[in-house]
Amino acid sequence: MDNVHTNVLEVSNLHAYYGDSHILHGINLSVAQGELVCLLGRNGSGRTTTLRAIMGLTGKRTGQIRFAGRSTMSLAPHSVARLGIGYCPEERGIFASLSTEENLLLPPVVAKDGLGLDEIYKLFPNLLERKNSPAGRLSGGEQQMLALARILRTGARTLLLDEITEGLAPVIVQALEAAVVQLKLRGFTIVMAEQNFNFASKVADRHYVLDRGNIAMSVTSTKLDSNRSLLDELLGV
Repeated sequence: MDNVHTNVLEVSNLHAYYGDSHILHGINLSVAQGELVCLLGRNGSGRTTTLRAIMGLTGKRTGQIRFAGRSTMSLAPHSVARLGIGYCPEERGIFASLSTEENLLLPPVVAKDGLGLDEIYKLFPNLLERKNSPAGRLSGGEQQMLALARILRTGARTLLLDEITEGLAPVIVQALEAAVVQLKLRGFTIVMAEQNFNFASKVADRHYVLDRGNIAMSVTSTKLDSNRSLLDELLGV
């Protein structure tokens, strides 16, 4: 990659554990300002753990994580978030008994340039239609949109998105694809953990393929086709 932008996120020799289980075995990756990077891999390859480790949500960690030039290894997860990193977990974490709009009004502000409600509703028209509905009654795809929208309200400009398309209908995946592309155009830095290769290949600039807690391959979007056989082998597609 032509590194014309400054790296906003740098992960070096990262090892991570859950109890006695050694999950990540020396992850090295970097993400440039405004870049969209995807972590690909089979289930259990370490994609989600990598995102959680960046946020400080795993157990023991060794190695180095730097965000905007600052080491974050000693920071608590809420302090990492306040640097401007927004994490959208696979389980979404919305408040089911509150309305869609009440969920959007809850997140704390970590930076001054969070998206307003009008911007959110323009990006996710489904949420405008359901703004008075209890979040627990939204479809799975609408709940995913709400989970992402809440992060955008905080002002975070670097997004860690964990399996945002999993189990969703193709029409919803297309809507999320359009939203992610718009965020990229607005200068957001995005790291996605994804199994949906078709989705990832359309939106990402670069891909890291994880295999058993290691980076097995790094490839730019322009070289996906020429590396397809190796990708198929690593991803099991």
